[in-house]
Amino acid sequence: MNVAEIFQKGGPVMVPLLLLSILALTAIFERSWFWFGVLTKERETVNRVLDPIRRNDWVTAAEIARQAYDQPIGRFLYSPLQLKNPDPELVRLALEASADDELAGMRRGDKILEAVIALSPLLGLLGTVVGLIISLQNIRIGDIGGGSAAGVTSGIGEALISTAAGLVVAITALVFYRTFQAFLFNQTKVFRKSGNELELLYRQRWAQTDGKVLNDLDGEEFVKTEATQSADFRSPHDPSIT
Repeated sequence: MNVAEIFQKGGPVMVPLLLLSILALTAIFERSWFWFGVLTKERETVNRVLDPIRRNDWVTAAEIARQAYDQPIGRFLYSPLQLKNPDPELVRLALEASADDELAGMRRGDKILEAVIALSPLLGLLGTVVGLIISLQNIRIGDIGGGSAAGVTSGIGEALISTAAGLVVAITALVFYRTFQAFLFNQTKVFRKSGNELELLYRQRWAQTDGKVLNDLDGEEFVKTEATQSADFRSPHDPSIT
């Protein structure tokens, strides 16, 4: 029995099962390509960004992260590095907000797979129940053991095809769904580890300079004294500002 015959004998529910399988395969291929690109580049990107930071070269680190902006880990690390003179609390908030956005984007396609996993077995069971109803409508008690009973048995066997097809679609979707969830869990650990290291290095730098020496992305460093700090909050029309 070839695929066309299986599809024909499975009944009308094979049409929605075919549509669900196409949706599942589309999501699986798209997510597989996405995760392949993420997993093959993230470790190199993290090391390239954090190595200059360990040498206190924040400008180079920001430029490397900007060049890797097409990657989730690059956008995550660039989020605090693009800020102008942030305090440690602002760095932490930027990392948390960026991590939430990136991890949410990595869940794209999960809803499709979840729907396929839930609907496929139910559609298969529905097809089997409908097939059994049709088969049993044609049998009479007096015909049990006769030729008509053999036809009913064949009809029941064909009715089970839809259940098998629904289970195949659901199991395939479930395998890839759990795989992608494992990748997502691993990304959560990668983001947490690299973000914590970046924040720790920044806090150490902040503590060593008593929160006065700040860095901008143009490569210039300056000391924010008490005078400049108070001037930040003065009106530009204040006559005390020369």
